[in-house]
Amino acid sequence: MSLFSLSSRIALSIGLSPLALMPAMAPMAHAAATPTPPAPLSQLVSAVDIPYEQFTLPNGLRVIVHTDRKAPVVAVSIWYHVGSRHEPAGKTGFAHLFEHLMFYGSENADGPFFGRLEDIGATDWNGTTWFDRTNYFETVPTGALDRALFLESDRMGHLLGAVTQVKLDTQRGVVQNEKRMGENEPYGLVEYAQLAALFPDGHPYRHSTIGSMADLNAASLADVQSWFKTHYGPNNAVLVLAGDIDVATAKAKVERWFGNIPAGPAPQDVDASIPTLDKDVEKVMKDNVAAVRLYRNWVVPGVNGADLPDLDLAMSIFGGLSSSRLSNILVRDEKVAVGAKASIQPFEKVSIAEITVDVKPGVDPAMVGKRLDELLAEYLAKGPSADEVQRAATQQVAGTISGLEKVGGFSGKAVTLAEGAVYSDDAAKYKANLTAYAAATPQSVGDAARKWLGRPVFRLTVEPGERSAADNALAGNATHRPAHFRDPDAPAPVAATPPAPTKIAEPAIEPVADLEFPTVEHAKLKNGIPVLFARRTAVPTVRVSVSFDAGNAADDKAKLGTTALATALLDEGTKSRTSVQIAQEQERLGASISAGSSMDRTNVGLFALKPNLGGSLDLLSDIVRNPAFAPEEVERIRGQLLTRIASEKTQPMAIAQRMLPPLLYGGAHPYGIPFTGSGTETGVKAVTRGDLVAFHQKWMRPDNATIFATGDTTLADLLPQLEKRFGDWKAPKGQKGVKLFRMDRMARPPRIVLIDKPQSPQSMILAGVLTAKKGTDNPVTLQTANEVMGGSTTSRLIMDLRETKGWAYFAGTGLPSVQDTIPLLVYAPVQTDKTGESILAARQDIRDFLSTKGVTEAERNQTINSQILSLPGSFETSSELLGAMMRNAMLGRPDNYYATLPATYRAMTAADLDKAAREAINADQLIWVVVGDAKLVRPQLDAVGLPVETGTLAD
Repeated sequence: MSLFSLSSRIALSIGLSPLALMPAMAPMAHAAATPTPPAPLSQLVSAVDIPYEQFTLPNGLRVIVHTDRKAPVVAVSIWYHVGSRHEPAGKTGFAHLFEHLMFYGSENADGPFFGRLEDIGATDWNGTTWFDRTNYFETVPTGALDRALFLESDRMGHLLGAVTQVKLDTQRGVVQNEKRMGENEPYGLVEYAQLAALFPDGHPYRHSTIGSMADLNAASLADVQSWFKTHYGPNNAVLVLAGDIDVATAKAKVERWFGNIPAGPAPQDVDASIPTLDKDVEKVMKDNVAAVRLYRNWVVPGVNGADLPDLDLAMSIFGGLSSSRLSNILVRDEKVAVGAKASIQPFEKVSIAEITVDVKPGVDPAMVGKRLDELLAEYLAKGPSADEVQRAATQQVAGTISGLEKVGGFSGKAVTLAEGAVYSDDAAKYKANLTAYAAATPQSVGDAARKWLGRPVFRLTVEPGERSAADNALAGNATHRPAHFRDPDAPAPVAATPPAPTKIAEPAIEPVADLEFPTVEHAKLKNGIPVLFARRTAVPTVRVSVSFDAGNAADDKAKLGTTALATALLDEGTKSRTSVQIAQEQERLGASISAGSSMDRTNVGLFALKPNLGGSLDLLSDIVRNPAFAPEEVERIRGQLLTRIASEKTQPMAIAQRMLPPLLYGGAHPYGIPFTGSGTETGVKAVTRGDLVAFHQKWMRPDNATIFATGDTTLADLLPQLEKRFGDWKAPKGQKGVKLFRMDRMARPPRIVLIDKPQSPQSMILAGVLTAKKGTDNPVTLQTANEVMGGSTTSRLIMDLRETKGWAYFAGTGLPSVQDTIPLLVYAPVQTDKTGESILAARQDIRDFLSTKGVTEAERNQTINSQILSLPGSFETSSELLGAMMRNAMLGRPDNYYATLPATYRAMTAADLDKAAREAINADQLIWVVVGDAKLVRPQLDAVGLPVETGTLAD
């Protein structure tokens, strides 16, 4: 449960990489390639280390410090040992609601917390709540560390005087819209059914973290005060500082900001035993889904359970690896499923083991369920092989190494140390976990699987159909409002005078140096392929991307989906490897190869462990150069892509992304295709193997390629290895592909297109208009203006629809980074009864911004400071650096583009921002797509003042 999306920006893009499709085994005979032996697992484990020091303040605050000087940033991560399992009966959802309140000001720093984080250039910031903990984290420039610590300490020690009934009512509405947003997705009620079946009445894990509407409605200011005083003391928290900091400096700063906060009551644990069902339980649910999904669930040990590492490997082998038992048998061989997964969702006291299988449309789900249970029984009886255990353990270690390149965020060093300290009283718990993975054997993994998966199981089947009243009731969606609930449209009440706050001066931000972008080195292979490289040595990994000037914009308009199908088939077999061999080789190497397309580029990316780089490059080269496109595999992957398209037509955002592009660009423009990148049913059905071969020869060729690389190596070492794998690659005789960007002359009047999605608890709004700018114009001033209008978490649009009106969990505007004509996209999932008013409000907000209420000096200063200060933390990892290099190349920008941005930003005036926005955007021409329950929404839309059409997604 998070306050905002991971990037703290609007999560809108066009031409996203296709969703991962299950790999295939080619039907023809293959001469097995000789794989390069991987480095020993013990060598990989020994490379994982996060040195740290720790101390505890007299008030009980535990502090952990890790020094990492690779960038002038510090990750601040504070974990409170309280989550939804600590909620008493009748108070479900309160831990998460309180997390939201923590973002809305304290006694010495009132106002939205996220605006203050943007002021200091924070990146990777968020707050989340789960069953066992609530955490807040941000990565800030070193010079802004005192400000970040001041903000965190003020809401830990001085919050209640700033909490008002108005804030509580507003955030209650925001959280309820977040709940509706999750439930509006396919399979959105599954979690409620799982918890109700797996846990007995009264068990602290039985209710969802988001809670019930009735309990959220009942939350009062007295509850806020009690929760804060009981759970938010320093003696119930762990603070981790990781990055450009040492323990002496940390101790002085932490004592200054947190030392005078009194300890709270002694934390009280909540007992949560591991329940076992008396017998197998079966349930069938109906939902607006494209494919029947089968679930198998068990409650298993928590993160400190001795069996959990072995059980985690067992699940990975059965359904988590690309070459898992379920993928090989149900998806590749028997072709009765389009997807299969098995995993552990870990919590502190318990975990949930889950197997899911998406049944191939037209196949009997009961037969597939029976086959699934047979395969599980066989697996439990015989156990895994040594090779399977080794591959699963290697993947675990590689994933850990990859995540630790960051100091903060969701998976970096600070989070790793904090989680160990909070859940296990051991910040180095990750080491014990990795050691356990490395020591696992077929016997230990098999024993754990038999012990925990041999117990009674919860079998859930979700099939297409209308949701039942009983299943909707599981979500606890009472509609009444409490007597003290304030209508957002009503005048705000006069707030009671809060107690006089303890005055604490807000510290100044120390000087922060401008971004120093790494040196980008250039070379060429003997066949002319350009190579761009930048070094990063934080972790022993290398990333490589072979990028082609293709993308979804290169799709065949007569057979939309050719690009998606071709890229999905790249790792489904080559001339010398089957798809199973490809998957197993990656797993042994700890490598990951993925192919996909943005709107303008098709990329085949490699993540490799440095000791295994040679073997990983062998595999990458074979996948890029020699795809088999075996006829049997083409048919299987075609079926999976068709299922994906059908699934998109059940997802509110995907529905809108499929409908809007042709309305904006028309059928002739390369961008006038579904933004999801999946194509159309008609197009995918029409693609032949010859079309796929032709696509590869036309677009994925050496004279249309650039190789980008970053990581712990040098260009001198890397270039010979690339030369060996790609230097002798010759272009085919035919001409390479060229995209024609042209607009038709059709009128595109503003209007509303309504897509009926019955039973929707929320309306999805996606609007768009083409701007007067191309990506190659480098419209940085326009992009900066958009931060004020709708691109940031303090933008006009979100402050109106979310913070003032409480109608949406999120809202915003985006300018996708495409090569040709850029669209302005407006995004707002809103509560159903406010759909029409939300469009009116958003349209007025944008009109005002583009006319009488342009950028203020304060908004200009905040935005410019945020953009400059956030740059050092924006390229912390090799993945972020690689993406920046690829964007620069695609848009024709110099290598040092990001290093020049501070000067560019400082030169912008408020008038410049207004001019750029007003020249590029015509708000009156916005076309609105609304996905919602038509019988409830249509009357509201008729009152907006725009023509309303009923849209359908026939293809």
